[in-house]
Amino acid sequence: MVIEALDTLGQKSPQPVLKIAVKVPDMKQVDILQVFGDCPTFEKDLRTWCERVGKILLSVKGAGDNKKKIQIQF
Repeated sequence: MVIEALDTLGQKSPQPVLKIAVKVPDMKQVDILQVFGDCPTFEKDLRTWCERVGKILLSVKGAGDNKKKIQIQF
């Protein structure tokens, strides 16, 4: 299992989801991607993406100043 980080701070929808989609081919089934973002729709967008593509949203944590860290298991 690999835990990889992706910083999407300062990027607006749909950029965070597009950056995650680019990572998909490199991730194995048990890998975890930690995504940092501050877009107002960041959490909603990632929840929707996980549901659509069958990935597991493991956690959502606040990181201060509207920033969030979301963990996705592939």
